[in-house]
Amino acid sequence: MDTIIQVKISLRGTKPLIWRRILVEKTSTFETLHEVIQIAMGWTNSHLHEFTAAGVRIGQPLEEFDMDYGEKLIDEATVTLESVLTHGTQTVDYTYDFGDSWEHTLIVEQWLPVDADLQYPICTGGKLNCPPEDCGGIPGFYEMLRIINDKGHPERQEMLEWLGGIYDAKAFDLQEVNQQLTAFFHSS
Repeated sequence: MDTIIQVKISLRGTKPLIWRRILVEKTSTFETLHEVIQIAMGWTNSHLHEFTAAGVRIGQPLEEFDMDYGEKLIDEATVTLESVLTHGTQTVDYTYDFGDSWEHTLIVEQWLPVDADLQYPICTGGKLNCPPEDCGGIPGFYEMLRIINDKGHPERQEMLEWLGGIYDAKAFDLQEVNQQLTAFFHSS
């Protein structure tokens, strides 16, 4: 029987918590999981990333960055979720952008039977907008919010221009995320 894995993705250090819940096929690779996370969270996939699961580093091997720090980086394109994840609750760490260090906790919430009426991967829920890329990690994100929410702040206009005119911290559009997932994974 085919099985789906339900995963909750939480961006560490955010309060209230910025999170997404996704359903992915157990036969998906970690490379696919990375793409799903990028779309579901709202990242632009413009930085390096890495998973750590059960003490194993999984990511994109890049020879110019593959220094020998003891443990080898396993190629995410060759590792399926079912080969690493186990039934029951398990957590996986996912770091995106080693400069800003967006640290995510992925919690494997449950294993479910395939629903023939759904196309996978799919996002089933979430809260709040993803921080903008290159804003300086969690501290920079909260400083940016403080500046744009203070109408009298001298840097407010410049910050809004950098953001493209607007940033809605509460925005999360489930339908838009799923349209992007469908376009990425199911268009020919």
